Amino acid sequence: MRLLIEHALSLLPFSDCNVECPSGLIYAGKRRKARLICGVSILRAGETMETALREVLKDCIISKILIQTNPDSMEPELYYLTLPKEISSYHILLMDATVATGAAAMMAIRILLDHDVPEENITLLALLMAETGVQSVAYAFPKVRLVTTAVDKQLSPNYHIIPGIGNFGDRYFGTELQPCSDKLEYDCASDG
Repeated sequence: MRLLIEHALSLLPFSDCNVECPSGLIYAGKRRKARLICGVSILRAGETMETALREVLKDCIISKILIQTNPDSMEPELYYLTLPKEISSYHILLMDATVATGAAAMMAIRILLDHDVPEENITLLALLMAETGVQSVAYAFPKVRLVTTAVDKQLSPNYHIIPGIGNFGDRYFGTELQPCSDKLEYDCASDG
């Protein structure tokens, strides 16, 4: 995850500067123009990138957006939001572990735009994206940068990425349900 964060940071604007090395020599280097950077996690799986972001940018502000899919309509719904007051002046690293249809990511981007964040100041990071999600986000928000490690081609009927990685949040946090067979039901129930 750290490599994903570092690559996203390398895409931010830089300016030339002179750096004095410990040996006293001057080196023509680069300095990031973006002074204000905010990580925004799309909960819950986006939180998995926060540690890597803190390792790279120790003083980075991290905000949260909880968007869940309504099981009846399959549409995203906003449940929780925290953003800094001056969010419009920040470069945003919008973090989610996976982007399947792109619906939650697009809602999060729309929320940031509604808070006056310029579209070109938003970078969407995901470990895995589906082609559908990439196309949807890129079409709706052409100035948003997309950074991922891989793009899978398909979605299941339940809108999971195929072949994908399953529910990344459940796997990462260890909350994946373990099915019990009828034969072992008593043993599973008595483990507590």
